[in-house]
Amino acid sequence: MTIKSYTVNGVATLEIARPEKKNAITQAMYQAMADALRAADADPAVRAVLITGQPGIFTSGNDLEDFMAGPTRGEDAPTFQFMHALVDCGKPVIAAVTGAAIGIGTTMLLHCDFVFVSDEARLAMPFVALGLVPEFASSVVLPQLIGNRRAAEKLLLGDPFTGEQAVECGIANRVLPGSEVLNHARRIAERFNTLAPGAVRDSKKLIRDAQRDAVKAAITREAEIFGARLRSPEAMEAFQAFFQKRAPDFSKFN
Repeated sequence: MTIKSYTVNGVATLEIARPEKKNAITQAMYQAMADALRAADADPAVRAVLITGQPGIFTSGNDLEDFMAGPTRGEDAPTFQFMHALVDCGKPVIAAVTGAAIGIGTTMLLHCDFVFVSDEARLAMPFVALGLVPEFASSVVLPQLIGNRRAAEKLLLGDPFTGEQAVECGIANRVLPGSEVLNHARRIAERFNTLAPGAVRDSKKLIRDAQRDAVKAAITREAEIFGARLRSPEAMEAFQAFFQKRAPDFSKFN
């Protein structure tokens, strides 16, 4: 298993632990994270959830080989189970991000309550470059957060951006040196041990509920188009180019 899940001092930690593959996420890992999130949400001893990666890498996104071997199908697929478990989590979720956060590595941050990034972090949502479309309701949440034009830069061009830019956009709370990110995130998570848990849950619900239906609908709508795009000639060209370590050639498409 390449997801480490453990609870210490009221904080349930989900650690993406596959550094040899740049923390690329497989379907089995999505399932493990979904199960861990649900278990943490149901455990009265847990006051907050912390999601982190490895030093210098949060996650490079989907493991493309695993993804193409068993592409996501239906709302019960592990990817969507993880998405819904994160959106539905009633307890505060804190993310500690060092290094690269690619694809879902960035879009999952939109559904965390606190995000702390390192000064060497690089975030990107290169879906269009792979012949795909945005996922995890990013097509709805990001424009609401930063406006359509800035969202177009992030989602259509897919260029990487820094931790400082993530803070400026409202995606992250604070930039810290890489060696301090995890400890700071854990200190914030542990503060919930001294706060009224019912009031925390109700307050998070009030903050998130106005957007929840739109987020859920967007996850479903994006998934339908994403699934169709996976079978498109453009995506096939992008994936072949990725595995052949070359730039994709989209000149024959219109």
